[in-house]
Amino acid sequence: MNKASGIEQGAPRNDTYAKAAFRRMKRDKAALAGTGIILLLLFLAAFGPRVTSYDPNKQNLNVMLESPSFAHPLGTDQYGRDMAARIIYGCRYALIIGVAVVAIHLVVGVSLGLLAGYYGGWIEAVIMRFVDVLLAIPSVVLAVTIAGFLGGGIQNVIIAVGAIGWRAYARLVRAEVLSAKEKTFVESARAIGCSDLRIILRHILPYTLAPVIAYTSLGIATAILWAAALSFLGLGAQPPTPEWGAMLADGREFMEDGWWVATFPGIAIMITVIGFNFFGDAMRNALDPKTEKKL
Repeated sequence: MNKASGIEQGAPRNDTYAKAAFRRMKRDKAALAGTGIILLLLFLAAFGPRVTSYDPNKQNLNVMLESPSFAHPLGTDQYGRDMAARIIYGCRYALIIGVAVVAIHLVVGVSLGLLAGYYGGWIEAVIMRFVDVLLAIPSVVLAVTIAGFLGGGIQNVIIAVGAIGWRAYARLVRAEVLSAKEKTFVESARAIGCSDLRIILRHILPYTLAPVIAYTSLGIATAILWAAALSFLGLGAQPPTPEWGAMLADGREFMEDGWWVATFPGIAIMITVIGFNFFGDAMRNALDPKTEKKL
């Protein structure tokens, strides 16, 4: 057996580890519930036009604020638009925002965390002090300021929310890299002359993936919640976009005569966040090596 193969065998994220994590996920009821919710959201986002025949933006003033009925299971809003159709189409925006925001978090946070943890010294000092400064600013202040400066719209919401979440990823990855640097497989890679880039990408990055993957699902839930909050404040999606936060804001004026206009978008946000949180918590528990002893 050559040195290279020995290094690969030393990596902690192997097939056995993945299978053990998958077994734990299958036994976790919260994981199954979260998975079911996420699959339902994906189905509605992909096949929305086939699930409902209503145009989410088409107005019908003859049925304004109609309560839930057979024709409109979730009622209509102040413009006669079908609430069920708008919530179903809103799944697309929720998932797009959640995935896009987390992609920003991963690219920025993981990259900076890898650099800070691996090289240390002044590079680590500069990166982590910058992170500390940003962490000192309340997230709500930072998000509202960026969204207010950029203006409304889905794209600007993604940028605003993406700017506040990568800090936690950077700190998480840095901590994992500091631990990985002391492992035998990293020292062996250095001994045979592997470049820094190869060590980071082939050995250290895979080591950090487990906690990052678990944190990603929780990050999607947080991103969806932040986007809905900004839209509720008028800093996110603009009319007539069927985004849940904007729909919630529209419905607050009709809580007495049309409670369903705000209630159902709020329920959609709650169920979505719970689903991703359940899945993320279960993923974190499944990928925790300490729980392997309980199998």
